[in-house]
Amino acid sequence: MTNYDITIHTRDRQRVSFVCSEAEDLLSAAERESILLPSQCRKGTCGACVATVTAGAYRLGEVSTEALPENAQARGDVLLCRTYPQADLILEAPYDYDYIRFERIPEREAEVIEVTMVATGTRRLLLRLQPDAQGGAAEFEAGQFMEIQVPGSDARRAYSLANNTNWNGDLEFFITLRPGGAFSTYLESALVGDRLNIRGPLGTFTLRENGLQPRWFVGGGTGLVPLLSMLRRMADWGEMLPARLYFGARYEDELFCREEIRQIQDKLSQLQVKICLSRPGNQWADYRGSVMEALCDDLGSLAVLPDLYVCGSTRLVQGVTELALSQGLPDSCLQFERFLSA
Repeated sequence: MTNYDITIHTRDRQRVSFVCSEAEDLLSAAERESILLPSQCRKGTCGACVATVTAGAYRLGEVSTEALPENAQARGDVLLCRTYPQADLILEAPYDYDYIRFERIPEREAEVIEVTMVATGTRRLLLRLQPDAQGGAAEFEAGQFMEIQVPGSDARRAYSLANNTNWNGDLEFFITLRPGGAFSTYLESALVGDRLNIRGPLGTFTLRENGLQPRWFVGGGTGLVPLLSMLRRMADWGEMLPARLYFGARYEDELFCREEIRQIQDKLSQLQVKICLSRPGNQWADYRGSVMEALCDDLGSLAVLPDLYVCGSTRLVQGVTELALSQGLPDSCLQFERFLSA
């Protein structure tokens, strides 16, 4: 089997190199050498591991055209989780070097503590890590995710953490149920006491230190989850930066964590919250319209542009990104993550 040299240049002109065989995808090969490149789904559907090939031949496996449109493929854009080298490759990545981690991914066992329905189509899953040689604490950065193995299979699904790092080993998730989804199907019959294999923490969708720059958080549906983790960290650490949360859904019965958001506001007096419904009932008293509309109303009237953290569907992420750039927000102030059906 032939091996090839892979070099990835980051946005800030640094580089990482590793070896990949023709039968292995680039993301897995990097991971084997303890190089953790930004990624999420590992199945060609989210677009988180996008990069651009500038030299060399490769084979691109099956990808979602929503995550990687055909015109992007034509100019050499690839998803690392679906790219197999056929020669030495040179690529350009759309992120800085400090987004890359150099470590092994921890694998642990966790016990199901609670499974509850919290909104139409959304369940809260609370897990507790089983103590191992490193102890029992849950250590991660706000905004990161875990991969949970689907019981009875080798498949894994990525879910963002909603809570903050803690000594109890608790991991909190809010998961949208998808008909026929592998992990969604498991959740229909999950029992307290079940043991699950988990992998992580993973992900680079985390808070960035940028002085006193305001932070705005935009989440659609369960895209709220990593933003909730970030806001909880700000509250626990007493970070009194100007902040806004835009949380959107279609109907009121799809909303969740409203009490948790109020508790965060009690600690973060500077946090402004807009809960947005695109199909509100007659009695709805908060914002009537989409999060995009709410954001558009507010971005145009600012003297100081914020750091923007966005999580939701591909449509939401793309729409907010285009809006923010049109309002003069630089690329470096945008952090985003797409969520997926599972």
